[in-house]
Amino acid sequence: MEKKVPPPRNPFIYEGYAGPDFFCDRTEETENLIAHLQNGRNVTLVSPRKVGKTGLIKHVFHQLKKKDRDAICIYTDIFHTQNQYDLVQTLGRAIVQERLLDTRSTMEKVLSLFSTWRPTLSIDPMTGTPTVSVSIERTNTEYTLKSIFDYLEKSGRDVYVAIDEFQTIADYPEKGTEALLRSYIQFVHNAHFIFSGSKQHLIYEMFGSPKRPFFQSTAMMSLMPLHEEIYYDFAARFFRNRGGEFDKGVFRCLYERFDGYTWYMQSVLNRLYEHESSVTEEQQVNDAILGIIAAQSNQYETLLVFLTENQRNLLKAISFEGKVTQPQSNSFIQKYGLSGTSSVKKALSLLMTKDLIYQSSDGYMVYDRFLDLWLKRTFI
Repeated sequence: MEKKVPPPRNPFIYEGYAGPDFFCDRTEETENLIAHLQNGRNVTLVSPRKVGKTGLIKHVFHQLKKKDRDAICIYTDIFHTQNQYDLVQTLGRAIVQERLLDTRSTMEKVLSLFSTWRPTLSIDPMTGTPTVSVSIERTNTEYTLKSIFDYLEKSGRDVYVAIDEFQTIADYPEKGTEALLRSYIQFVHNAHFIFSGSKQHLIYEMFGSPKRPFFQSTAMMSLMPLHEEIYYDFAARFFRNRGGEFDKGVFRCLYERFDGYTWYMQSVLNRLYEHESSVTEEQQVNDAILGIIAAQSNQYETLLVFLTENQRNLLKAISFEGKVTQPQSNSFIQKYGLSGTSSVKKALSLLMTKDLIYQSSDGYMVYDRFLDLWLKRTFI
């Protein structure tokens, strides 16, 4: 019998997934994603970070498990992997942990299928929950990767695998990783894949260029911010349920400040729900944001220490400007006293590599919206 988890004390979840009651809308996206997967179409899901890709994927997995208890749903984020070895460890750990949640599987049963793995079971010091780490010989990386896909094929069940920040593999030193994965994936007929990514130009190149192994191998989906009206109804309902209210105009100010990006919205709404019974003044929102920024201040200060002077100056200049269409133009460089075109070009490239600057269709902007506000307040 499935263990019942008590509902969260605060309904505004910004990390993890707490069930459909605390997930806002995405009805059409959920239906489309499930339809693709159940009809044998792998999916590439693209959007900037913090818009809600991970939440959508976990919501889809929840719905799939609800329809088919035997379905295996595996989510893994490879953003911090640096090579093929890290990929195998991360994917292997995700499989083991998911299979151990299935009460019909034991550690011995799962690991008997992977003779090259050395599992270590430990306890998370913060949560007290068991965690699994997987060790493999570096010389066995390719063989173990193949064994993962062999296992998925032999499971005899529908398998859904989401690999988040998939564009990361393009930077691996092993240049054949894309082709290797493609060669394994195309023959696992009971497994269905979601490849999600936030660096849109890289993702579109990987799946849209005839020169790349994954060319036109998936259905493409993009994720936009939640509709303001729908998001307002979702947020206001939780305040009304405890006898409060949420002013629509105040919510609009919050939505516009963060362009509806889910993670930032949820972070602020979480603080508001903690401290306010009703939200009727914009100052309440400002106070919540200031509290978040203050908590991150030391982290942001440390971040700047590890940047060069040119990088710091460019980061601050883009923050002050808001969005910059031509950061290497003479007018922008002169306005903010930057070093010169070549210096700006180099600094911009490094800031984008560090995910501090993001290039949208509207121009370059600071990726972390809270960092952006902290820069504006600190160096104004």
